[in-house]
Amino acid sequence: MKVNIFKISLMVFVLGWMASCQPAQKQETVAVQTITVSTDEVNQALQAWCDALVQIGKVYEEGGDYKAFAAEVIESAYNYGQGEVFFKPTLTHGAQTFRPTAEGAHAYFVGGNEAFPDDKGFALAPWTAARYTNQGDGKSGIQLHGDVAIYMGNVYVTGKDGNEVMVDKTFAFKKAEDGKLRIILHHSSLPYNPAK
Repeated sequence: MKVNIFKISLMVFVLGWMASCQPAQKQETVAVQTITVSTDEVNQALQAWCDALVQIGKVYEEGGDYKAFAAEVIESAYNYGQGEVFFKPTLTHGAQTFRPTAEGAHAYFVGGNEAFPDDKGFALAPWTAARYTNQGDGKSGIQLHGDVAIYMGNVYVTGKDGNEVMVDKTFAFKKAEDGKLRIILHHSSLPYNPAK
């Protein structure tokens, strides 16, 4: 009996000693700052984009420096200065369908760039009004994913003749550390008409 008690005591001692020799599991707590985008912020950014499109044309018509103004709009609204942008405008084709640079975006909106000879300046129509609608009931066209938001819906632009043109749009916005939403993806196309 004394031998069994001794063996048990020895085993408890050895197991305790082995446990004390194991390196302690270090638990690190990492603080994660979550930047989130709200539906209201997306709607504000969409309205600002529509307003800026109209304003570029207005500055053009009034004889102002519309090219400089458009450059400011692109710098503020798009992510070109911070990272990549996937931009596929409505009226582009061939090798210039996609516009990964601010220069390409600028040429699309205001024209006058020899590197983009087909661009006439989409914003120079000029448009007298621009509005957007979200897919579905007004909120179902916006997805929120932390610091990224995706929008799908339509933009309606009105010309001086009063005619309104509808364009299908997809935007993705990313919120920067300065709290500003910037466009990282902009896809635009005219609705498909099976009668044509």
